Amino acid sequence: MKIPVKNLKNEEVKQIDLPEKVFGYPYKEHLIHLAVQAVMAAARRGTHKTKVRSEVRGSGRKPWRQKGTGRARAGSIRTPLWRTGGTVHGPQPRSYDKKMSTKEKRNALKSALSRKLAEEQILVVESLELESHKTSELALVLGGLGVQSKTLLVDALGNQNLALAARNNPVLKTVDALGVNVYDVVDRDLVILSEAALGRLTEVLDR
Repeated sequence: MKIPVKNLKNEEVKQIDLPEKVFGYPYKEHLIHLAVQAVMAAARRGTHKTKVRSEVRGSGRKPWRQKGTGRARAGSIRTPLWRTGGTVHGPQPRSYDKKMSTKEKRNALKSALSRKLAEEQILVVESLELESHKTSELALVLGGLGVQSKTLLVDALGNQNLALAARNNPVLKTVDALGVNVYDVVDRDLVILSEAALGRLTEVLDR
């Protein structure tokens, strides 16, 4: 399984082999769905909280005597029946994490990448090193590569020019080769990897 490697001028410079074990993995929609759910769930902070009757402000004293006032009986001003009372069964801090094994995560990513490759939505470039950190210049480079939609740029974290040039463009996202997840791959129309990043990613997945 071969894929062309291009430079930033959209010229093919060579072809490299891709491991069948990684980029020929069968498409497993349910596994990808679980992986996307896990990524989105992990992004939730889970810090939502309402106060129960023991936490709201107010005295625990009975507001008036039980009988003889003509009013309904009441035992506390903190009862959930009152406007300033506590909340019953309200949300409490919790973790939304969904457990997936390392093997499941790896297989889901292989499945998503294989689908992208089959649909010709993976582009490998010789290098993503830019001469400038300007967003406009990155846009010109990507325009020359035919990029017109949401794109995932995969390279090393140390590529500061790429990170700075892409961060102001809402359709671009940059990640390290070891930080690629299924959600990012599925969410983007095109995945662009530097040759070095592809090597690092393949090394991790080809186990």
